Amino acid sequence: MADFLLELLSEEIPARMQARARADLARLFTERLAEAGLKAERIETFSTPRRLALIAHGLPLATESVSEERRGPRADAPAQAVEGFLRSTGLGRDQLEEREDAKGRFLYVVIEKPGQATAAVLADAVPAIVRDFPWPKSMRWGSGTARWVRPLQGIVALLDGELVECEAAGVQAGYATAGHRFLHHGPITIGGADDYAVKLRAGHVIVDHEERAAIIRDSAATLATGAGLAVVPDEGLVEENAGLTEWPVPLLGRFDPAFLAVPREVIQLTMRVNQKYFALSDAATGKLAPNFICVANLAASDGGQAIVAGNERVLSARLSDAKFFWEQDLKAPLDSYLPKLESMLFYEGMGSLREKTDRIAALSAHICRAYFPERDPATAERAALLAKADLATGMVGEFPELQGVMGGYYAEAAGEKPGTVSAISQQYQPAAEGCIPACVALADRIDTLVAFFSRGIKPTGSKGPFALRRAALYTIPTLLANGTRLSLRA
Repeated sequence: MADFLLELLSEEIPARMQARARADLARLFTERLAEAGLKAERIETFSTPRRLALIAHGLPLATESVSEERRGPRADAPAQAVEGFLRSTGLGRDQLEEREDAKGRFLYVVIEKPGQATAAVLADAVPAIVRDFPWPKSMRWGSGTARWVRPLQGIVALLDGELVECEAAGVQAGYATAGHRFLHHGPITIGGADDYAVKLRAGHVIVDHEERAAIIRDSAATLATGAGLAVVPDEGLVEENAGLTEWPVPLLGRFDPAFLAVPREVIQLTMRVNQKYFALSDAATGKLAPNFICVANLAASDGGQAIVAGNERVLSARLSDAKFFWEQDLKAPLDSYLPKLESMLFYEGMGSLREKTDRIAALSAHICRAYFPERDPATAERAALLAKADLATGMVGEFPELQGVMGGYYAEAAGEKPGTVSAISQQYQPAAEGCIPACVALADRIDTLVAFFSRGIKPTGSKGPFALRRAALYTIPTLLANGTRLSLRA
């Protein structure tokens, strides 16, 4: 039994595509081998920003010979039917046998398929995998017609240490790969699957994505603990940073505490989305700390001081922008943004966002009167009226992910009732808890569902336009969280 190594070296692969690419590589490889009657005992896949790799353990060096028996038409069938059967087998009439069974006398053929060298199977499989790879987005480069996520630069294909000669996208397979872009110069010659990870590590490349994620997770926690802080958990950010680095080195930085006057969610989103930084909290109080952890792609000779200083400058500029939007938005009460919704289209033929706002305000008040008679329907109506107002603010225009969250902050600053503030803040959550939040959330989702379904726009097995399925599903936990029973038909 032998091990096979395949590495596809390219320019930077987006971090968000790497997990799916690993799964697709294993699937395509398994399918290609299965067509030839081969199966690996175990398959490992790896990815870094510059490479996608696979190691198939326990492959036989050749496929077994196979004897396949096929039954054809009746022995007395018309000549045209017999000729068609012969064409499908590639054999002559003298190679057919006649056999009697319970249904009559039929023609049979026995096709002997000799064993094939595994190397030959792999030589055909590698180009096919590259050709058929389902990247969400791919590109062509130079004058060629081949496509890959980024220009393909090298292929390593070794079976039991021997080169599998093949070509894909104009690139010939060989023994050489590249190490870290900055920390290693010159090619790295790979001897086989056994020394692949070892030799790349010597070239400052950790090929195992899970190991890189563990380094980021553990080193970040150690840095934070040493400073009396705690990392705000974000496993998605761990995976993203692992996909952005080949030699991850977490570093601790800080920012001006004056920026903490901006809502916590704004600071965390700015750091996460724009800079891929981890937010930190005070270990004792849980409050957001004026610190962050960035992940460098190299171990700098100065211990990362210059890298941290540069990241601190960039983050300061980002937070200054966020602080500007926050302060500008607060200069006017939340309801002053309602007129701007008149020029924002909800959907073609369904009116503006202001018209949707008026609909859900009326429906929210109706739900309150019908199912929460102990609560004030005017509060439910007011909360729904203001629910979409933050879509016209500068902050939400810059960070759409903060819609609802910012509306809650702006409503509180404007002196709105606690029920109104809570309803605006919770409107996009799966289960809005509290009578007024439930009224607003249900009204918004029911209005959206009725508007789209009435025009024949519905989710399908492959597509879910405008998150309609989610809107329907989220009504259920909202009802359960509040012990509510209502008639959706009514």
